Formats: sequence, structure tokens, C-alpha cells
Amino acid sequence: MNGVPFEHGLLLAALLFALGLAGTLARRNLVFTLMGIEIMLNAAGLAFVLAGAHWGQPDGQVMFLFILVVAAAEVSVGLALFLGLYRLLRTLDPDRARLMKG
Repeated sequence: MNGVPFEHGLLLAALLFALGLAGTLARRNLVFTLMGIEIMLNAAGLAFVLAGAHWGQPDGQVMFLFILVVAAAEVSVGLALFLGLYRLLRTLDPDRARLMKG
């Protein structure tokens, strides 16, 4: 059975990471920024899985599980913060959040 070449998989991971970075930097909404960070984390996880499969080691899959745990924690904390910010300011614009003191 022939799989995807290693270079093509890394190219896909790099493309996904670049798209996530562009989405994080270009958007002015905190929810879309969080989605861009999630895409970047998934791209890093894909690169780990590809590297592990290339060298025949399960380490890439173990690292991907850690990345999933970090992503789940980041989403839960991020959404809780966004909910509190929305209740306070009635917007998710990061420029308005900078006006908060404290």
C-alpha cells in the first residue's frame, strides 16, 4: 500500500499553518483568531504524525494527543474569556478589549 509522500504531507502542514497564521493576524474578531490558532495547532499535530510515520515511531501520535489536550484547554479557557468579555463590552473586537483597565 502506497501512502502520501512525506514531503507532500509536510507541504500540507506548512500550508495549513500559514493559513492559520494569516487568519490569526488578519481577523479583527476574537473567535476567528481562536479558530486560526486551532488550525495552526492541527498543522503542527499533522507534522508530528507525519514525522512519526516516516520514521516508524509512535512518538508523533503521542505528541498529537498532547496537542489535542492543549487545544481543548485553550478553547475552553478562551471561550470562557470571550463570554465574559462579550457580557462586559457587547463586542468581541480586540481593539475595544484594549481599553479595559486592570
